[in-house]
Amino acid sequence: MAAVHYRDAKGPQDTVVYAIGDVHGRLDLLTDMHRRIDDEIARRGGDWRIVHLGDYVDRGPESAGVVEFLRRRAAADGRVVALAGNHDLAFLEFFSDPDPGGLFALYGGVQTAQSYGVALDLFDPFAFRAAHRALDAAVPRSHRDYLGGLPLSVAYGDFFFCHAGIRPGVPLERQERRDLIWIRGEFHRHPGLYEKVVVHGHTPVPEPEVRDNRVNLDTGAFASGRLSALVIDGAQKRLLVVEEAA
Repeated sequence: MAAVHYRDAKGPQDTVVYAIGDVHGRLDLLTDMHRRIDDEIARRGGDWRIVHLGDYVDRGPESAGVVEFLRRRAAADGRVVALAGNHDLAFLEFFSDPDPGGLFALYGGVQTAQSYGVALDLFDPFAFRAAHRALDAAVPRSHRDYLGGLPLSVAYGDFFFCHAGIRPGVPLERQERRDLIWIRGEFHRHPGLYEKVVVHGHTPVPEPEVRDNRVNLDTGAFASGRLSALVIDGAQKRLLVVEEAA
C-alpha cells in the first residue's frame, strides 16, 4: 500500500469524521464539543463518525461523568466510537492490582476516585486498602464493561486512529497493544510517511500538532481547558477547538 501524506489524505466517501483528543475528566469540554458537533451534523446532514482517542479518566474532576456520557452516547448510536487509552486500562487494572505506586494511583487516580465519591489515600496502607474496596464497590459494572470493551484502533479512509501512535516499520494490522496506547519517542521522531495518516493523542501539546504523517490532538484538556478535534470531510481537513469559559 502506498504511503499517504496528510495533504493528500481523504476521509471515507460521504462520511464526516470527527476525532476528539484526550478528555481526562473534563465533562464540561466534552459535552460542549458534542454540542458543537451535533449542531454541525444537523445542519449538514449525511453520515458521520465521532472517534474519541482515549484517556477519559484521571486528572480532571469528572471522570465518572465522562464515562457515563460516552457509554450512553455509544449505546444510543454506534457511530460514536471510543478507543482505549492507557489511563482507561490502568483504571481497570487497579481493581485487580491496587498498586499505590502505579499509573492510576500516581497520575490522576485520586481525582477519578473522587468523581465516584471515594477519597483515595496513597500514604496510609490501611486507608489505601479501604479506599480500594470502596472504589471497587462504587464503580458500576456498566462502566467497567464499557471501558473493558473499547477497541485499540479504528481506520476510516486514509486515516488510522489510536491513542498513542504506532511502531514505525510495522504494518498497521500488526501493531501491538502496548505501542498503540503507550508509544512516544520512536513514533514522534519518525519522519517517513505511513500507509495511513495516524491521528492520536497521549502526549500533550499546546496546540494541535499537524505533521505530514500524523496529527496529535491531545491539548491537555484537564489543565489547559482546551479540547481539540480534527474534522475530516472528504479531502477537507480542519481543526475544531472548544475552550472553557473565561
